[in-house]
Amino acid sequence: MTAPHTTSPRQHPEAPSRFAGIPGRPLAILTTLAAALVAALFVVPGRLAANGSAGGSLDEDELADAFRKAFVEYWNAGERDFSPGMERVIDYWFRFHVAKAVIAAILLIVLVALGALVVKAFPKAGDLGAGWRTAFAAAGVLVTLCALFASVTVMANIQGAVAPFASLLSMLPTGATDGELAGVLGQVRQHLAAPAGTADRTPPPLDLMIGDFARYHVAMAVIAAVVALVLIGVSVAAWRRFAGTKSSDRRTRRLSAWFGVLAALSALVLIVVGVANTSTARDSRPALAAFFDGGW
Repeated sequence: MTAPHTTSPRQHPEAPSRFAGIPGRPLAILTTLAAALVAALFVVPGRLAANGSAGGSLDEDELADAFRKAFVEYWNAGERDFSPGMERVIDYWFRFHVAKAVIAAILLIVLVALGALVVKAFPKAGDLGAGWRTAFAAAGVLVTLCALFASVTVMANIQGAVAPFASLLSMLPTGATDGELAGVLGQVRQHLAAPAGTADRTPPPLDLMIGDFARYHVAMAVIAAVVALVLIGVSVAAWRRFAGTKSSDRRTRRLSAWFGVLAALSALVLIVVGVANTSTARDSRPALAAFFDGGW
């Protein structure tokens, strides 16, 4: 008799893993990279900005103190060109914003890639159980919030790099009442209160300040418009995916609808921001006066 044919366990096709379709390794790599970039965002820009400068990296208090002293020096000089002290502070602040914008942009790219993996894996995570589905949903929300933070950081630092002098103005204690700085701030307010075109000639430092303040707001208006257009495109793509997904695939449809709504609302907010900044840029003198009066 012929012995019954037996099949070695190795000849059986392997059972599919319950984690099939979940890109565990790429998710881990991107998560680690994102965490490292978040840490770098708060540590690296100051060190990069200080590269080649004698003063080294400055914390917020040191930078504010250096700018206030440079502001008094610049105003008293009465020239449009920046004084040496002001030039050093502005150069540092420009490099700081550029470094932070670059790191935040890389972080945003990583988060977009990470979010794409989470979105792709989310429908499959539901097959692993409610716990996994909840975990991936929470991860998706966290990645989205981090991406929004990175986007705002990129926008704000591009704006600061375009107009670093105007960006530094927020470090002035506009309510100061004592000392030389208070006297200078009082002179600035006095000149800003005078109607434009009167006999009270605008000092060259103030003229540059008004122009840089306008450029600061023009930069945000342009940035907001560009990002709003991108978000509108994302919203349209999300709703197209929603429409093209079978009604039985409820997870994918909900996810697409959620992204569509979020992108549309974010675009609407940015449109409002762009309009407000455009209005300020068109007539920057009153807005600058309001800032020095403590209303900005």
